[in-house]
Parts: sequence; structure tokens; C-alpha cells
Amino acid sequence: MDSLSRPPASIDAMAPEATSPRRPGSRRDDAQVREAILTATRHLLDSRRFDELSVADILGEAAVARGSFYFYFASKHQVLAELIRRAVARGQEAAEPWLASPDDPRATVRHGIREGAKLWRQEAPLLRAIVENWRSDAELSALWLDLMGAFTTATADRITADRDAIGSTAAPGVDDATLAATLTWLGERLYYLAAIGVEPFTDEEALVEVLTLMWMSTLYPGK
Repeated sequence: MDSLSRPPASIDAMAPEATSPRRPGSRRDDAQVREAILTATRHLLDSRRFDELSVADILGEAAVARGSFYFYFASKHQVLAELIRRAVARGQEAAEPWLASPDDPRATVRHGIREGAKLWRQEAPLLRAIVENWRSDAELSALWLDLMGAFTTATADRITADRDAIGSTAAPGVDDATLAATLTWLGERLYYLAAIGVEPFTDEEALVEVLTLMWMSTLYPGK
């Protein structure tokens, strides 16, 4: 092939994903490219700190072009935000039995705490990343405060409902919202300490027992 018939080097170098990810004939469709970015970031966090990762690291792991990354995400912080939304949705499901007017408060409180501990163990790289970095980015800050706020609001509503329904004597004189926030952020801190290997919280059974004790003695004294 002579020089006139050979394609220009710039065309040789242009992979299908290097153009718009919506281009017909792309090797991966939109959903696959987006999931590849999310999966790659999750995998990298198994061995790297989030603040050490660059977009280039994610591109290499996901095998996608830079233009494809920025089509879906404005930054690596947006990738982490999406991964956190997915992970935390499981924690919200675990808390439902207690939030939905429990017949057996101890059993449902323990269930929610145990499922929370399991979630933090299974998703430790992601949850460590958000706890350690949420104040470094405005979007992550808003996300984490919103998620923790949702848990706090639901807990405060349950505390108030118990006072009305069963005459609960939980922490007399303490505002329900403040009490709920304290219990919610206490759990976040202890789960995080377990996730980074701080004793004695690495003993999951002991962690579940102490958090159950704190919640029960605060919300249902005498039970």
C-alpha cells in the first residue's frame, strides 16, 4: 500500500469510543460504557485510596476514552456519588422493619444494625471513600448530608411516633431530631472505624451488640 492509499495516522488512532459514545457501531452501548466506568472505579478502590485516583487511572481500568468518561461524568467525584447512592439504598431497605412501627423493637433495631454492619463490611472501600472525602467536594458534601439526613429524619419520626403510641420515655428533654441525628452519626462513625480496621470495632458481633445496646437503652429504656 503506498502513502496515498494508506489511511491518515489520525484515523488509524481513532477508536470507536473516542468519538461520541452514541455513535452507531460503537463496540459498547451507552449503558455498557457507563457501567464500565463505575465498575472500574469500584475495583480500583479495593486497593487505592479515592484521593489517589485520577480520571486517567479510571480510563485505563475501564478501557474507555476520555471523551466517553466526560460524556457521563463531570469528575471522579460524580462517579463516587453514583456508587454511593447504589450502596446506601441497601441500608435504607435494612432499616424498614424498625421504621414501620415495629412489634418487637429489640429484634428490628438489631436487624437494622446488623444489616448496616454487613453493608459497611461488603462496601468498605466505597464507604471509606465517602467518609474520608465528602467535605472535599460540594456535590459529595450535599449527597452525604442528604443521605444521613434521610436516615435522621426517618429515625426522628419513629421516635416521635413511639412517644405518641406507647408513651416512650426515650431521653426526656432531648429534641427528637437531635437525638436521632446523634444515633445516626454514632453509627456512621463506628461502622467507619470497623471498615478501616480499628479495634475493637472490627469484631462485627461486638459492634452490633454495643450499637444495639446504645439504641435500646436510649430509645426503649427498661426493655
